[in-house]
Amino acid sequence: MFAELALRMKREKIFILSLFLGIFLIAFVCITLGNMFYTQAMDISALIEAAKDVDVLEAIWISISAAFIATLIAFIFGTPLAYFLARKEFFGKSIIEGVVDVPLMIPHIVAGIAIYGVFMRHGIIGAPLNRIGIVFQDAFAGIVVAMLFVSFPFFVNAAKEGFKDVDSRFERVARSLGASQFRTFFEVTFPLASRSILSGAIMCWGRAISEFSAVLIIASFPRSAPVLIYERFTSFGLRYAVPVSVLLISICLLIFIILRILSTKKLKKTEICEE
Repeated sequence: MFAELALRMKREKIFILSLFLGIFLIAFVCITLGNMFYTQAMDISALIEAAKDVDVLEAIWISISAAFIATLIAFIFGTPLAYFLARKEFFGKSIIEGVVDVPLMIPHIVAGIAIYGVFMRHGIIGAPLNRIGIVFQDAFAGIVVAMLFVSFPFFVNAAKEGFKDVDSRFERVARSLGASQFRTFFEVTFPLASRSILSGAIMCWGRAISEFSAVLIIASFPRSAPVLIYERFTSFGLRYAVPVSVLLISICLLIFIILRILSTKKLKKTEICEE
């Protein structure tokens, strides 16, 4: 028995090593966030009070809804872009891919300043839209565009890799059977790449809801959850900032778990259909 166990460990030593090394990062996250949850557990009344606070609930709702709209916009415009980049080779493709990745590289305070310069009331886009009543500065729309700018690369890159993984032979077979390009895309390519698209949407939403710097520059009000947490921390300290943080993390964690479960079920259904 021990010999068999030793043999198995020898065969899987790379997995064991990977596990031990990977646990460092898992522990890093768990200890950091766990300490905050443990601290808050000692003062559960403050968490209950935060959950009843209208300002807190409104800020969390603003963050969740704005992140959802930003993700929806990224999906509508990013899916065609991801498909195009996955299927076509052309001069300047690396430049376009570089532009897509720029928001990932620049400091988010810089992104906020750049967004503010374009969407403020006298900006290139903000001025003409302001005349017809669409305002971005200190408005919900400003939160959305700030979230969109910093998060859409996560969706585009994930969707692009998903489309690349779809064998183009399936598309050629569908076309040979008389399906149009659009029908082939919606009935063959998109479903096969749906897991990567969903994962990209989840990452896009998660990145959007966590954005602080860019949102603070263009729309410090209405307050999103990160802005509210920052204000309470700078004004009143940890006692008032931690409960809101724990509440936001808990809600986001629940949403992530649900989305991951749905994503897993979608993968299983896709695998069954392929079989």
